[in-house]
Amino acid sequence: MNICIVYDSEGGHTEALAQAIAAGAGSTGDATVYLRSVKEADVHDLPEMDAIIWGCPGHFGTISAGLKTWIDKLGYLWAEGKLIDKVGAVFCTTATAHGGLEATLLNLITPMLHQGMIIAGLPGNSPENALYGSYYGAGITCPVESSEMISEQDRALGAALGKRVAEVTQHLTNSGR
Repeated sequence: MNICIVYDSEGGHTEALAQAIAAGAGSTGDATVYLRSVKEADVHDLPEMDAIIWGCPGHFGTISAGLKTWIDKLGYLWAEGKLIDKVGAVFCTTATAHGGLEATLLNLITPMLHQGMIIAGLPGNSPENALYGSYYGAGITCPVESSEMISEQDRALGAALGKRVAEVTQHLTNSGR
């Protein structure tokens, strides 16, 4: 199965989270994972994917301009129904605890719903997510004063999302989706 992860990253935090998600998706052994920044990702490749995960830094509770510009190129895919029934998931980073993580995640999900995608979030009983994460996807806070790019807990949360997407996609693929 093919999983594409597309990210916009300004300070490297979102890229680090994308890498953790890719590691989680790849850990199942069943996935070929394509990790692409918005500057190199080609929307024309998406119909060949079984799952698509995208993320960005949260900007005042919404999608970054870089990822939004990329998402805005998906119109022809919508018109042709090319992403219907693909598995989708989202992730984001913010600099402050109240920087709009959940609002950004919800804003990232909306274009997927317009495309007819099947959203895979993180269940509350996932150990990585139980006290730290969000049901909508992987959202982490990366304070600018921190010396580390992302914490081990952040990496674990990203890996859990990647693994979940791979497992859901495998299940749907085996079911004859």
